[in-house]
Amino acid sequence: MAPQLQTQTETTAAYDWNPACHITYTRDTWVQLTDLPSAYAADAAQLLCQESPDYWVTWVPDHGEVVLHRSQFYI
Repeated sequence: MAPQLQTQTETTAAYDWNPACHITYTRDTWVQLTDLPSAYAADAAQLLCQESPDYWVTWVPDHGEVVLHRSQFYI
């Protein structure tokens, strides 16, 4: 029996999966940092404003203002 090739529709269906949980970040939310911006910085940051779809301007205690990518923090 010869192997069957997947059609374009079958292969892209796996990439169209939408997760059930959508995290929405809002201004003034405190988030945990995955990596500290300095050795003396706190491990949490306050979201100040969204700079782009993937970047936020944040305030990190004992460090100051930092622009972070969404992958650098979590709730």
